[in-house]
Amino acid sequence: MNLQVELLEKNSVQCFKVVGEIDAYTAPVLKERLAAVEKVEGLHAELDLSEVDYMDSTGLGVCVGFYKAVSNNGGHVKITGLNRRLSRLFEITGLNEIIDIELKESEDDNATL
Repeated sequence: MNLQVELLEKNSVQCFKVVGEIDAYTAPVLKERLAAVEKVEGLHAELDLSEVDYMDSTGLGVCVGFYKAVSNNGGHVKITGLNRRLSRLFEITGLNEIIDIELKESEDDNATL
């Protein structure tokens, strides 16, 4: 499956709308798009994962790497739109305690881990 990553800017926040599945095959696409801005000083970024229905450990690694790079440059990363299953993935790994996460309002259970 293809992964689409669209970059929008709203209120000086770089918003990445991610659509598709994030796995070992598609994660490099996401990593490349995020790498283009991760070293910007004081960056405020939002990863909208509301249209991601599957993520494996490779995807988590990309999110953590982006979070670290942005934080090291005085920025902030927020992950939005997580359905219940993806939220659980972040909880199991303890990343929900580190990264600013906002759940999807509908709490969709249809995604798979």
